[in-house]
Amino acid sequence: MIRAARPQDAAPITALWNVIIRETTATFNAEEKTVAEVADLIAERHAQGFAFFVAELDGAVVGFATTFPFRGGVGYRYTAEYTIHLATSAQKQGIGQAMVEEIVDHATASGLHSLWAGISGENEGAVAFHTRCGFSHAARLSEVGYKFGRWFDLVLMQRRL
Repeated sequence: MIRAARPQDAAPITALWNVIIRETTATFNAEEKTVAEVADLIAERHAQGFAFFVAELDGAVVGFATTFPFRGGVGYRYTAEYTIHLATSAQKQGIGQAMVEEIVDHATASGLHSLWAGISGENEGAVAFHTRCGFSHAARLSEVGYKFGRWFDLVLMQRRL
């Protein structure tokens, strides 16, 4: 089941996100989140009209997806970036694709024109996933991310709504 995130989802989202931060290059961020930060983020995104969804499987949060401003300034108000993260146990079950469609539906209803995804250049699976979800390759930024003592490319993908 996919639904809007609630404040009480902050703890399981934080636990999932921190594993991704600690162990993967799916995000270049190396600073772990706190439950309070994630709770504030959920409230902030909802208050700003952005999406923040969770996926539940057997009553447990197994993923989340959220939209946020692409860049500052009024000229970018019809464009948003989004992120999606799933627990390994929830991958390859159609949950990610269903979450993307929820994000797209919300973005479309909110009057957005396009969504952007920033993907680690070494994450070929995520690039393929986004292609299947209707995103197209827009750019590859060379060595802009740094984590685990290495440089990473960032692949930017766009879906027009």
